[in-house]
Amino acid sequence: MKILLIQTAFIGDVILATSLIESIYKKYPSAKIDFLLRKGNENLLQEHPLLNEVLIWDKKNKYKSLFDLIKKVRKSSYDAVLNLQRFGATGLLTAFSNSKIKAGFKKNPFSWAFTHKYQHIITTDKNSPHEIERNSKVLESIKINEISKPKLYPSQSDKDKIKEFIKNDFICIAPTSVWFTKQFPLHEWIDFIEKLLLKGQQSEDNSKVLPPNFTIHLLGAPSDADNCQKIIDVIELKSKELNQNNLKFKVKDRIINLAGKLSLMQSAALMEHAKLVLANDSAPLHLASSVNAPVCAVFCSTVPAFGFTPLSDKSFIVETQKQLDCRPCGLHGFKSCPKGHFECAESIKTEQILEIVNSIL
Repeated sequence: MKILLIQTAFIGDVILATSLIESIYKKYPSAKIDFLLRKGNENLLQEHPLLNEVLIWDKKNKYKSLFDLIKKVRKSSYDAVLNLQRFGATGLLTAFSNSKIKAGFKKNPFSWAFTHKYQHIITTDKNSPHEIERNSKVLESIKINEISKPKLYPSQSDKDKIKEFIKNDFICIAPTSVWFTKQFPLHEWIDFIEKLLLKGQQSEDNSKVLPPNFTIHLLGAPSDADNCQKIIDVIELKSKELNQNNLKFKVKDRIINLAGKLSLMQSAALMEHAKLVLANDSAPLHLASSVNAPVCAVFCSTVPAFGFTPLSDKSFIVETQKQLDCRPCGLHGFKSCPKGHFECAESIKTEQILEIVNSIL
């Protein structure tokens, strides 16, 4: 059997789609599985041991690249094309794929040409399914009912790259997000890290302290490096202002800015060794789940009921304890709070995160 999976959305969507790779392999271990994604995300899957080929759609040359892909897909004579995207371009590719089985979602404008069509509904119902459950509906077209967890496979070179950062106990924090309303504010991350690091000082009541040489690795894209550095600079300045020069460590030695210095797969390799990964409702939480790292996701304007929660064996969720009529304000977030107060994030207490960290360390 030759199967093509299509997911040309964002990084987190591609990671979640690896659930289907695992399910197909378990049912049909000799199947040739190809995966089509958008240019820029290929690093996630290029060395995936269960994939035969990774096809890339270059959206900068959108239509030329699309029609080249249609020709390639038609020549490949797939037994099944399973499309997880709900937009027209990939629907067109699926419709003209020359495949025996063309499965996708009813929302796709070209679903009329699919042989198998399924519902994909996102609601705020607390009992609504996870995204991997919604995606896995398309597997019914090839007689698969089992749902597997997403999984990525960092290469040996990825693992070698992060060796210097895993010598001591550490947590990872991915503090930023493309969407402002999905991001726990930087001043809150700063407050949390300050409180956490102060645990490293033996208190008079002999309360729990951090392990020796404990470090915090800040992760993100190159565009996130400045914000991550700001976190370090503010904490370092505050420690001096509060006359805490008697700290048993230097702030810059305890908080390491790795934003833009590691690839996605190198970040995944690092997360695999972390005591805990802290992230917003963004791609890093799915990256952590893909290597089964303990993960805590902070939900601000979005809600867990949407179905994009962490899937690691040790998974935690932090969100506001206030009942807000304006939350959720949207599925993907906004560049600013529509109401102007950003209460869904500002009302989250850093103690909520500290409680989870204390339970792990």
